[in-house]
Amino acid sequence: MHALVAAMMALFIAVTPRAAGAGDLSIAPTDMKAIGTVDARFQSYNVEMVEVTGGRFWKPYARTRRAFDERDRYSERAPIDLANARLRRLAAALSPAYLRVSGTWANTTFFADAPRKPPPGFDSVLSRDQWRGVIDFARAVDAEILTSFAISSGSRDANGLWRPDQAQHLIDVTRALGGRIAAAEFMNEPTLSASNGAPAGYDANGYGRDFGVFRDWMSRAAPETLIVGPSSAGDVASPSGSGITTRDLLAASGPGLDRFSYHHYNAVSPRCGGRDDPSQVLSEKWLARTDATLAIYRDLRDEFEPGKPIWLTETADAACGGNPWDKTFLDTFRYLDQLGRLSRAGVQAVMHNTLAASDYGLLDEKTFRPRPNYWGALLWHRLMGTTVLDASVAAASGFHVYAHCHPALHGAVTLLAINISHDASHSLAVPLPSSRYTLGSTRLQAPTVQLNGHTLALTASGKMPNLIDRPMAAGSVRLAPETITFLVIPAAANAACF
Repeated sequence: MHALVAAMMALFIAVTPRAAGAGDLSIAPTDMKAIGTVDARFQSYNVEMVEVTGGRFWKPYARTRRAFDERDRYSERAPIDLANARLRRLAAALSPAYLRVSGTWANTTFFADAPRKPPPGFDSVLSRDQWRGVIDFARAVDAEILTSFAISSGSRDANGLWRPDQAQHLIDVTRALGGRIAAAEFMNEPTLSASNGAPAGYDANGYGRDFGVFRDWMSRAAPETLIVGPSSAGDVASPSGSGITTRDLLAASGPGLDRFSYHHYNAVSPRCGGRDDPSQVLSEKWLARTDATLAIYRDLRDEFEPGKPIWLTETADAACGGNPWDKTFLDTFRYLDQLGRLSRAGVQAVMHNTLAASDYGLLDEKTFRPRPNYWGALLWHRLMGTTVLDASVAAASGFHVYAHCHPALHGAVTLLAINISHDASHSLAVPLPSSRYTLGSTRLQAPTVQLNGHTLALTASGKMPNLIDRPMAAGSVRLAPETITFLVIPAAANAACF
């Protein structure tokens, strides 16, 4: 009890304004320069194909912290209820967004007008009614659909060449149902094709040949749909020479992308052999992993598809369903810091995996109740607009500041200040009054989060709570250790924000 009182007092002290001190980091919100823009659907999410069809997906961790058995990594699940009112209401609160329906299982999914057993060469079936549910969900929550197509042995002719008949059927049914596929990736993660449903012996030359068929077919069948790719994962700065690299794929396929996509996870979960320690999560090295991956793929984009916008179409803390702490406040630091870094670096869209499945879901998969990352996503959506500003704050270890124009208030600037230090406070000298939204928790691995000291949760009737700010006078704003703060400065009158 004494620890809880102390934590609440520390948070209260952290939101009390005072005169600017000599050691404060100074900001000049009026003079911040625009350094770029992001897509209006920048913050987006995945609903994996296996969630739509039902099947075996990453098994959530047991409530007890026993060691995870890698042989028991999957659990059977029914198709996600995309008509659920709570799910739609919470997804709509993050819109506009991209809804990516893809993932490893999409590579081997057969599209059929009615439920049936998968034919040879496929592992699962997506029915017309299930796809109608995706279209209806996307329409209800203002999401644009991004998907990918089956590339397994069942989708090929006698010579092993990819055939577009399944993809054509999906396009035709989508139109017949009044829907739209805004963007399409040929396949999910071709760099991991050996474990991703591709035929045995699949290589870069096979991919290049197939992508040529895909590109030509798309130009005829769906010219309005963006071609996104290569949807790669697993490239490293110094490749060992084994396996398929994205460089191999791009060299074999030639140009033809509208958006350059890649995947990034900071780590792999215990389900797939990961052994990371949560004590490293609030470290500069951990958070900088997203920069290192982007650098690899940005260089490849520049070489093979210069000028094409970059999309991160699948990301979370850990692949294979997430780490045990990914549903707690601890991962919110990585989530929001990643959005800040990537928007500043010019990435146009970031699609979190997943909206509501396994431990990395923004929502609990059974109740659809928000996890801490969802509340972070909601604050980002409401407070960080599409114009990215140079915060011009001197670098300080353990303290990151990002700046955007506010999405609705003309001239207003929003700062995102993340203090990853375990014991050191930081202060900003803010020359104008501001509205403060500070996320904190009594413990980092808590399943709940407090906004300005009040726990965020849906109301008894399932409605969204009010996200109440704390007014701050001009002066020094102290940011407590292990907190995340959005500061809205309405009177900034920044020329880039009108």
